[in-house]
Amino acid sequence: MEWNWDHAFAVLPQLTDGLLVTIQATIVASLLAYVLGLGIAIVKMSKSKLTRISIYWITEFVRRTPILVQLYVVFYVLPDFGIFLEAFTCGVIVLGIHFSTYTSEVFRAGIDNVPKGQWEAAKSLNYNPLQTWKNVILPQAIPPMIPPLANYLITMFKETPLLAAITVVELFRAADQYSNSHYTYLEPMTLVGVFFLIVSIPSAMLAMKLEKKFKQAKTA
Repeated sequence: MEWNWDHAFAVLPQLTDGLLVTIQATIVASLLAYVLGLGIAIVKMSKSKLTRISIYWITEFVRRTPILVQLYVVFYVLPDFGIFLEAFTCGVIVLGIHFSTYTSEVFRAGIDNVPKGQWEAAKSLNYNPLQTWKNVILPQAIPPMIPPLANYLITMFKETPLLAAITVVELFRAADQYSNSHYTYLEPMTLVGVFFLIVSIPSAMLAMKLEKKFKQAKTA
């Protein structure tokens, strides 16, 4: 088997379109994961023991089951109950919900690191809960969370090939379609790896740089 540049150049347009879909899915899913993760972290701090236990077991269930199984259930099983979702929508929802169970722990750790005196200061200023979270807690908690949240963004990007299982034509499925049509796998799959490296390596370097920056700021 030898490298064929004709196949490599021929598949590039499809891979480029697939890469755009992959990036879009990653961005949308990550935003969902961050918003839900923050919400879960806040709910876990509820004074109600029943609420805390319930959200704990829900997140554990989502976290301990494979993403691929979750994709199949939402895309192929839910239609039996009258719930239909487009493949892309299904993919980003499942990815977002799954990774929200991980980002929630990042948010919880960041919130726990805010000194207790800050809560008391907000109370002394007669802030309501929304003002306390918006003006006091989150501005201090979020900056140190940025590096681990960025790492989860990279992880989500690398998990997007799973969406091919529910017919989303992202980067991997675009290569797979070309390979099956032209009976060649070397060039398309190699280029898929190259595309992932082109995006993920600079992203990982940026995440490490951010982590180093925040560590220096913390020790200063």
